[in-house]
Amino acid sequence: MAERRRCPECGSAALLEDSHYSQQQLVCAACGCVLAEGLLTTTYTEEEHLREVSYSQSTGQREQLSRCLQRGIRRVQDLCKVLHLPAVFEDTAVSYFQRALQLPCFHLVSVEKKELLGGCCVFVTCRQHNWPLTMGTICSLLYAKQELFAGVFLSLQRELGLSVPALSLADLVKTHLNSFQLFQHTANVPAPFVEDKEKMITRTVQLVELASETWLVTGRHPVPVVTAAAFLAWQSLQPPARLTCTLARFCKLAAVDLPPPAHLRLKELLEILLSMASQLAWLRVFKLDKKTVVKHIGDLLQHRIFLLRSAFCLEEQQQQQQQQCAVGLQEASQGEDSQREGSLDKGSPGERLQDKEDSLDKGSLGKDSPGEGCPGSPLPAVPGKGCPSGGEHQGEGGKRPLLPPCLLNPRKRLRRAAPSSDAALSGEEHISDSEIEQYLRSPEEVRAFRKVKDWP
Repeated sequence: MAERRRCPECGSAALLEDSHYSQQQLVCAACGCVLAEGLLTTTYTEEEHLREVSYSQSTGQREQLSRCLQRGIRRVQDLCKVLHLPAVFEDTAVSYFQRALQLPCFHLVSVEKKELLGGCCVFVTCRQHNWPLTMGTICSLLYAKQELFAGVFLSLQRELGLSVPALSLADLVKTHLNSFQLFQHTANVPAPFVEDKEKMITRTVQLVELASETWLVTGRHPVPVVTAAAFLAWQSLQPPARLTCTLARFCKLAAVDLPPPAHLRLKELLEILLSMASQLAWLRVFKLDKKTVVKHIGDLLQHRIFLLRSAFCLEEQQQQQQQQCAVGLQEASQGEDSQREGSLDKGSPGERLQDKEDSLDKGSLGKDSPGEGCPGSPLPAVPGKGCPSGGEHQGEGGKRPLLPPCLLNPRKRLRRAAPSSDAALSGEEHISDSEIEQYLRSPEEVRAFRKVKDWP
């Protein structure tokens, strides 16, 4: 058995391990002599065998960050410097990135998605601080596809439980137009095409607000709407020199991408402007089309609220008119039934049937019939068209309801396949209105049936 170690000064065997800061020391309890010091060890046994312990094992912490985390933090900081963001934004984005890399769902993703993760953290930070930044700007800086960026963004938002507010249309217009290269004369931009930045932003914001009030932005991507509004605003500021320019050429001069749905949004905006222009007295003498109406955009936007109310009717008013039509038709049919009952009380059953056939043959339904107009309706009656239904024009210059385009022009639904003859009939099949009409007898069938069968 090995002999225990003693103090060389006093010969005492009472030796203790004492920690001085981060170093373990062997000290004599009798005289205070330090026998050993300077080695990062955990126990006296390890020091006796001269085995050193690493700093990370002795403290339980790792001072050095991983290489992936360091590269990601550096990329987030560089992105913030390129966008000229405040220091508070940079700290918040770095903290989001560190929290995201600690989650298991981001451990085994590709390097491309980890690089996009830093851009998503910057994007979330800017949106939370109401800083106008679009997803397209981040994707252009990172050379990434918007679909892949959107997937990483949704994963980050779901895993961290972040609340990301939407960007207002006015801020989006200012941010999007900042990238346009139409505000200074260059070799690619002719002098007649150069426009003042503030004037163009103001006119574009007004057109985008008009699109928002007429349901053109609802459920759509805002960038095509902003692009179409910017094109109309740019044309309306100097119409003589710019009416011949197309939307594709405009985007090429501005050095921005042309979104595919922008042509459709431009067409919808021009239709709204034409409807508004038809309500201005001094414009009715002109034959306006989609090109010439651009000259009067300033006047249309100046009286925007009044012209919208004059050009379109609200859906509630349309429903009230339909209800009034239904009530009027019901009262008219009840009056006719009472008159027929009074006249059918006289005469034989054969005479009553003959009178009914004669009334059907003549087709005289009275003044309050659906073919002559709708009683109680403030709109003028259109002969032969009946009561106005939702989404239809009432006459040539009638108002249509101000509804989203998806309701006014719904997509055609695919027809269901015809049931096979082998399918068993259960009696619960749906019967359409056209099938019900097949069972109603016409006046000719009534006459033929009357000849065959003797009526009581």
